[in-house]
Amino acid sequence: MDINERIGTVETVGRANQRPEYAVALKELLFQLADDDFILAYRGSEWLGLAPHIEEDVAFSSMSQDMMGHAVMFYSLLEELGAGNADALAQLRPPEQFRNAVLVERVNGSGDYLNQPHYDWMYAIVRFYIYGMVKQIRLESLIQSSFIPLAHLARKMITEHRYHMMHWQIWMSQLANSTEEAYTRMAQAIEKVWQDLHGLLSQGPHGAGIAASGLMDAEVVLQERFYKKVQDAFASIGIAWLGEPQASKIDGRACQHTEELASALANLSEVYKLDPTANW
Repeated sequence: MDINERIGTVETVGRANQRPEYAVALKELLFQLADDDFILAYRGSEWLGLAPHIEEDVAFSSMSQDMMGHAVMFYSLLEELGAGNADALAQLRPPEQFRNAVLVERVNGSGDYLNQPHYDWMYAIVRFYIYGMVKQIRLESLIQSSFIPLAHLARKMITEHRYHMMHWQIWMSQLANSTEEAYTRMAQAIEKVWQDLHGLLSQGPHGAGIAASGLMDAEVVLQERFYKKVQDAFASIGIAWLGEPQASKIDGRACQHTEELASALANLSEVYKLDPTANW
């Protein structure tokens, strides 16, 4: 960021903080964006050394690192807005303050990374692919955001994210058109993702304020774009459309979560909590 852009960002942040309703909606949106990327990046990192082959191990690790970098950018904007230190927002908040969708906190499978990890690669593919579609639609909307620093971030992220989507599209296409077993397991993974999908598409209790403030398109608008996009994508590889997802039993946008998130956060923050004042 050059000096002129930096000055513009500071001025924009200052104006945003002078409008209470706008500031509340903006911070809520940023927490959703940051927490989603942060937690799913962690789930992706758990595949290090466990992916099907070495090239995928490198690719998946790289994409998870990119996603973690996106989370850092969102947390940094929150810091600019006075929400707290970016590292502390990621590492020290309790689970009941996170706004991530429940879909991203789900474990990769049975066991854990250090103890007999029996992870589901098909679920990983489907989850990242569906999440990636939703994220792409969000970023395309955020490019027109009324909060200019957020629009700038979206422009920086979207090209990188499109390469991620190409990667998962190839996996989806190859597996959907390979063996009967692969097709069946993909259908099962899609059904599992669909159980939590509604929460990912939600903007939570502050959705109306987010749309009214011009920060991002309304929830229903983004949902319709997603439904069209995913139906076309599924049709192209011969996957049945399951219909619109039902409301989730647990609402991550309202800070309701499973024990899976608590466990993930404990692992993520273990080193940081040894000395939060250290320069990591």
